[in-house]
Amino acid sequence: MRGYRAPRAFDGERFLDGGALVLVEGSTIVGVEPGTAPAPEGCVVTDLPASTLLPGLIDTHVHLCGDGGPRALDQIPELDAAALDAVVTAAEQASLRAGVTAVRDLGDHRWTVLQRAGRDGERPTVVAAGPPITSPGGHCWSMGGETSGVQALRHAVRERAERGAGVVKVMASGGVLTPGTDLTACQFSLEELRAVVDEAHRLGLPVTAHAHGLAAVERGVAAGVDGIEHCSCLTGSGTHLPAELAAALAAGPVVCPTVGFLPGVDPPPHVQARMAAVGATVEQHLSHVAGLYRAGVSLLAGTDAGIGPVKPHGGVAYAVADLAGPCGVPLADALTAATARAARACGLGGRTGRLAAGYDADLLGTDGDVTTDVTALQRPRVVVARGREVPLG
Repeated sequence: MRGYRAPRAFDGERFLDGGALVLVEGSTIVGVEPGTAPAPEGCVVTDLPASTLLPGLIDTHVHLCGDGGPRALDQIPELDAAALDAVVTAAEQASLRAGVTAVRDLGDHRWTVLQRAGRDGERPTVVAAGPPITSPGGHCWSMGGETSGVQALRHAVRERAERGAGVVKVMASGGVLTPGTDLTACQFSLEELRAVVDEAHRLGLPVTAHAHGLAAVERGVAAGVDGIEHCSCLTGSGTHLPAELAAALAAGPVVCPTVGFLPGVDPPPHVQARMAAVGATVEQHLSHVAGLYRAGVSLLAGTDAGIGPVKPHGGVAYAVADLAGPCGVPLADALTAATARAARACGLGGRTGRLAAGYDADLLGTDGDVTTDVTALQRPRVVVARGREVPLG
């Protein structure tokens, strides 16, 4: 048995008075004691006197096949299997070093990530969707998920279930990074989206929908999806959040607004141009997310990691800072969006995202007090993934 002690601790839902001593045996947390409690006899304790101790962070929206470079998604079809495998490995390692111990991959390229399931080695816990289901020529079509028609969509969902997917991702609207698609338009009819949801739920899988356009968000909610990615509510001249939709979102799907923008890094010019064409800016999106929070919408801290330089792997700490800063989310709620709530959204509730006995020993010790400086999350001092300490050098 070994322990990790810090004077400040967040258990995934609340801050613990007086910090915590987290006891670990093998890959599992076996106890959480007050920070001043004596360690059991023979227990070696790592003291973190200037740290905040938290569960390992969870990124609910990543693209492990993207290397975070200027051509991250464009280059994927050009890479052979070995090169793509190396990109995924590098993404996983970058995530771990940043204290991200679990990820939900929502942009697999032709099953690359799913085929790595069960691989030994130090890597985050990965929940994967397989290639996102998209319309012919639709957003991210090159990933291999082009499908249309109710029966074909049901078959696509079954294929993902058979291959071990933990979630179904459907592109309800066009996307910024796929020229020729319309961010404000729907890619599937309501009947088609309902077929995806019905088939996935029949197989025990949740559905999350990429939706930038207002109409696509509304259609996803009407279809009964479990999550909305981006939820930009674009109309062609900025965002619009009707009161009826805000209420439906607050009562329905969890929203991952994919905040977490690396400071000082701008999107590539062609991306900025596509955003400008529909009246979208980063600042406007953060303001929109603040409105979602005020409306009572349940938010996640997923980032869209890997799609470009502004979205590096391991960037969840920046998403928490965005939520707790310009989006006006209280710090504890912003941290929950990257821990306990994120775990539940990924189907990992009861397994990770909490400092609690019986959970995976996924831990992050920060260099600093998160309660006074949220950027301390960006400075990991200790990272433990399923009981194994991650080399940070």
